[in-house]
Amino acid sequence: MDKFWRAEQIIRAECPEATITWVEPASIPQLKRVHTARYLTSIRTGDLHREAMVRLGLPPSEELLTRSRRETAGTIGAMWAALEDGLACNLAGGTHHAFPDRGLGYCVLNDVAIAIRDLHAAHPKQRVFVIDTDAHQGNGTNEIFTEDDRVFTYSIHVGRNYPAEKKPGSLDVALPWQVSGAEYLASLEKTLPLAFDLFAPDLAFWISGCDPHENDRFGQMRLSDADLAARDRLVLDLATGSGVPLAVLYGGGYNRDRLHTARLHANTIKLAGSFRH
Repeated sequence: MDKFWRAEQIIRAECPEATITWVEPASIPQLKRVHTARYLTSIRTGDLHREAMVRLGLPPSEELLTRSRRETAGTIGAMWAALEDGLACNLAGGTHHAFPDRGLGYCVLNDVAIAIRDLHAAHPKQRVFVIDTDAHQGNGTNEIFTEDDRVFTYSIHVGRNYPAEKKPGSLDVALPWQVSGAEYLASLEKTLPLAFDLFAPDLAFWISGCDPHENDRFGQMRLSDADLAARDRLVLDLATGSGVPLAVLYGGGYNRDRLHTARLHANTIKLAGSFRH
């Protein structure tokens, strides 16, 4: 998708002080902390049956696996950088529909889950909060951590929207179809800060998502640019105000104006950058 390089161009042009670091793909042993060897092989070799390929939405290949490994490495890198500096971003990531044995909805690898397993391999007692404000429920992430009390999964999304089969997380806030920006923000403010404070995390991931925008093709929400900016400020205020390291990820975004998709992602990253000082 062109949103990735377009958003990067915007960020480089408008935030010349930002440091953007290239990463090598995540290792296969890192991936296997979450995904089955059989699934990884099926992506690498293209050996997926038709139904699985349709559900994934992407043609499997070694190139796709390498691209997804690099995206995952960005999330792992952002996590470790956030733990060191307080806040860091991956200019991709948030592929929350991927399950251990299958991909779904353009999500090949569950980058957040792999990063959390990487953290727990070194620091097993760390408490991690996943804030998912993408318009779609993070069903893969929810299922992976369903029995792990070190991880809290929060998702605010349209209740009757993709994915059809939801997986219960720690707290799911299901909103009505075509929810207004005002109702969305009220629900977010009512539910997220309380859950965040009660869980008292050591680290947070934020799958931001710009698909709640009113002009998005798949989000089925009605948030304006200003509403998304207010959402971003609420999340960033919450994490940074609590002193919790935060890794910010893109999530979904499918605006009818493709350049506007990139602009919305870039706006989130730019605002996050202002909270580092």
